[in-house]
Amino acid sequence: MAIMVLEPDVEERLLAERRTCDGAQHDEVWEGVYIMTPLPNNEHQQFVFWFTTTLGDVVDQTGLGLVFPGVNLSDREVGWEKNYREPDVAVFLRDGKAINRGTHWQGAADFLVEIISPGERTHDKIPFYGRIGVVELVIIDRDPWTIELYRQQDGRMAKVGQSTLDAPDVLECRSVGLTFQLLPGEQRPRIQATHPETGRKWEF
Repeated sequence: MAIMVLEPDVEERLLAERRTCDGAQHDEVWEGVYIMTPLPNNEHQQFVFWFTTTLGDVVDQTGLGLVFPGVNLSDREVGWEKNYREPDVAVFLRDGKAINRGTHWQGAADFLVEIISPGERTHDKIPFYGRIGVVELVIIDRDPWTIELYRQQDGRMAKVGQSTLDAPDVLECRSVGLTFQLLPGEQRPRIQATHPETGRKWEF
């Protein structure tokens, strides 16, 4: 269910309450429409930490680029607050096309990770990512457990593969030089990342 608030006083009160619970740091604005996203649970935040540290080993620590656990990503330099998304993890390579504007990044991020929480409209963000030139996008769904890989193709994000427990395909993320695969686990499925060149593996 979606609720549109048109009364300015009610809007200000809701936003003030939102900021006091730190929820606003995950919110987004889609073409002027303020989107209050569900607060991430502990598992969601653990996945963000794992992806950030794993990508940090491969990208940040080797000088290939920068890795962020959450970032303001917009399609514009000025007035970015009217249209931006907050991916869970973002990678900007040293020779990438995105522009660091200080308050936000503008344009084509090289690699994004989105982890779906109940009630999120993650897949609705895919066209935006395609338009601004995002190179690759990984979406983690936990109901049912799935890893989806999208890749830039002529201004849109095309789904090029997925990994499930029934079909645990290996997904090749060319931008960051890693593969990802969904594997069975004792309490929940696990995600394995592999660096094909070195054979190094990370698992969570």
